[in-house]
This record gives sequence, structure tokens and C-alpha cells, in this order.
Amino acid sequence: MDWLPTLSSQQGPIYLQIVDALSADIASGRLRRGQQMPTHRSLAKALEIDLTTVTRAYGEARRRGMLDAQVGRGTFVSETTARATAHLPFPLDVDLSLNVPPQPLEANLDVRIAQGLAAVEREAGFSAYLNYRRAGGTEEECDMAATWLRPRLPHADAARVVIYPGNQAILFNALLALTKPGDIVLTEELTFPGAIAAGERLGLRLIGVKMNAGGVCSDALADACKQHRPKAVYLVPTQHNPTTATLSAERRREIADILRDADALLIEDDAYGLLEPSVSPIANLIPKRTYLAVGLAKCIAPALRTSYLLAPDENAAQSMREHLQATSLMQPSLMVALVDQWLRGGIADQIILAIRHEAAGRQKLAATHLKGFEFAAPMAGHHLWLSLPPPWDQIGFQSYAARFGLALVGAGAFTVGKRIPNAARLCLGAARNRADLAQALQFVAESLKTPAHRRHVV
Repeated sequence: MDWLPTLSSQQGPIYLQIVDALSADIASGRLRRGQQMPTHRSLAKALEIDLTTVTRAYGEARRRGMLDAQVGRGTFVSETTARATAHLPFPLDVDLSLNVPPQPLEANLDVRIAQGLAAVEREAGFSAYLNYRRAGGTEEECDMAATWLRPRLPHADAARVVIYPGNQAILFNALLALTKPGDIVLTEELTFPGAIAAGERLGLRLIGVKMNAGGVCSDALADACKQHRPKAVYLVPTQHNPTTATLSAERRREIADILRDADALLIEDDAYGLLEPSVSPIANLIPKRTYLAVGLAKCIAPALRTSYLLAPDENAAQSMREHLQATSLMQPSLMVALVDQWLRGGIADQIILAIRHEAAGRQKLAATHLKGFEFAAPMAGHHLWLSLPPPWDQIGFQSYAARFGLALVGAGAFTVGKRIPNAARLCLGAARNRADLAQALQFVAESLKTPAHRRHVV
């Protein structure tokens, strides 16, 4: 018997005791992802309980995402705590369009959320976070954020930190603070769709700057700054969305010099920076002219709605607090309190490390299935940038995949300007587990090889 839970007559129904013991042993590492569980019958015999009790316990554990049952093979510890999605009437039901982190078993998010909220309740009670609070975070919350950011951002200071409900809110409010309708903002020629949407809503002129495999081109950025004298420059320097490019240290220095010479302000989107912690943000080179957005959506979970803005100075931080109050009123206080618990206890770093390892594993899986095709991918990131071989085009391939229940995003959604590359972004994090992801990637590979005359859907 590889696993045997400890039961007590004082702790409620036996089937729930089994589930609780299973959860605790997964959290402690006693049970590992993919480990085979005892059969229903053998566990019932060992515990001297009824077979239906074990069946009920295993069923509840599967419902909670802790176990997976494989027909003909047995029951195994799941590789993720994410629940199975409701099935659609298609051969596939995998979302490669949504750029979110996976939920690996090692991150233990369900348990850590429960433990973190329990700590919040013990220390202050939930009611303390259910009223209006200071827009942008209390002094204590900003100090905690600055302390956590400081290893990557030595100049991080609590007076310059503003806590926002996500990087999109930071981007919108920074553009609102720095520009007026009709102003020019430079971006990479392929950029985050949220930046395009924000620019449209604010009546801005977004101009895309040429890129190559290493990211935005320094010479092209220098020329664009001279020609257009932009009010702001928006860049995603690390694990660029969608191309995955990470700017080299040399190119970051060149860009910092260009922006300094042009007297231009930078909005640096560091959504993916915590997946490559050794890479130094451009903000470290030009802190007084950078609005840096560090979010948790891509490295922990989007629903936390917690991001940190590091403003150029205290006056800019106060201005951004006022814009936050005018647009969103405040940050989600209870989620910020949960995140503070994780920052204080080192839990956030443990979760991010687990997600980084899972992201690397999924990228290796993608490299195996897409071998022979041209694509760019970070070592530990959630998406890849796939060049589509002729005669496929990005609209046709996106539509073809959607007919089989597979979602992905063509290059047109990211394009600033008229030149649309024949490529698509594939996101690896939303697939519930690696088995589902492998099935989706196999479909992509086989579809790219399918001759045009055979591409018909009944």
C-alpha cells in the first residue's frame, strides 16, 4: 500500500477525512503528481471501511481537481488543481487563446488561498477590508510591495508605489494621465491588444515601431521619437506579447539612452518579468521617466487583480492615485490582503517558482509536438509565436481550428499599422493539464501539414 490516510472518529465523515488527508499529503509532497493511488477495493480493505465510502471520497477528490481517473489504468494524483471544463460538442475543447498561467499541483493554490484568507481573518477580520480604503493601497501595503519588488528594482520606494486592479488599469490610467486625444504614443509594431483598445478609447494615435527577432529595433525607435515626438512610449520588453522576444541588456541600454535624449516617458509593461527574474527592467536605467507595471496575473492568477505601479516620483504616484480613484475608485482590498500574506511569508515566490517550472515543462512539450515548424518561445513562458507555413493564412487557420473547438489568436489582433505577419499566438497555460495540451498541439501540427484540398469540415 503506497498511501494510507490517517482517520479519526472525531473529524467528521470518513470520506471527507480521506479527502482532507489526500489534500494534506499533496501539499506536503508525500504524494506527487502522477503518482498512482490505491484501488478503491484495496484502500477500503486496508482501512476496514465500506467500498462505497472510498468511492465517494475519490469522487469528491476528482471534483476538487486533486485526482484523475484513467479508464483501464486506475486513479492518479492530478498534475493540476484546475477543474475539468464542461465539454463542448467538438473533438477538442482547449483554449490556446487565453494567456494565463497554468495551475500546477505544486503551486497548491486552493490550499494556499484558503490558508491566506484564514490568516487575514485571524489578524484583522474580513470586515476590515469590506469598506472603502485609500486608493492605491495603504502605507503598509505599499511598503510591503516595495520590499518585495526591491531585489529586482533597487530604487523601489513605498512612496512611489500605487496598487492597481491589474496592469490593464495601470496602462489605461497612465495614458489618461500623460496624454490627450490626438496625441501620439509609440508601441512595438505588434503589441498587447489591451494597449490598442486603451488607445482607441482615449482617442490616441498609436504608431508601431519596427521589430526584429530581438524585439523593438533601437534605430527605428530613435527615428520614430525624432519624427513624432511622442507623449509616451509603451513597451513589453520581457517575453513580449505576442512575439515572446526579450530585449537584451545592450538593447535596453540603447532604448534608455534614446528615451532620455528624446525626453520621452516610458510605460513599461512587466507583466511577464517575474517569469524571467534575472532580467533587469528598463526602469532601473531610467527610473525618473518610467511608469513600471508589475502584475501578478501572468505569474500567479488573473483573478487576484493585484498589480504594482512604480511611478517616476512621489508627485506622479499621487497623480496616479487620483486617476485610479476617478476610474476604479480603489484596488480590491481583500485580494491585496491575501497577496500581502503571501508576500510576507514567501508563499508568492514559491507559487511563482512552481508556475515557472510548469511553464518550462509545457514549452518543452510544445517544442516536441511542433518540431519542424518555425516558432519563437521563451524557456519559461505561457505563449509561443508560430509562423504559419503557406498556403495557410492567419485568419484561415484561426477559423479552421475554431471549427474543432480549438481557440487561438491570429496576428491581426496584435498589429499596429498595416503590415500583418502570417503568424498566430498559441498560449499553453489555459489547458487543464499537459495531456490536454499535447492533444491540442498534435492537432495544430497535423493541421499545418494537411493539404489544402483535404481541409473540409463535415
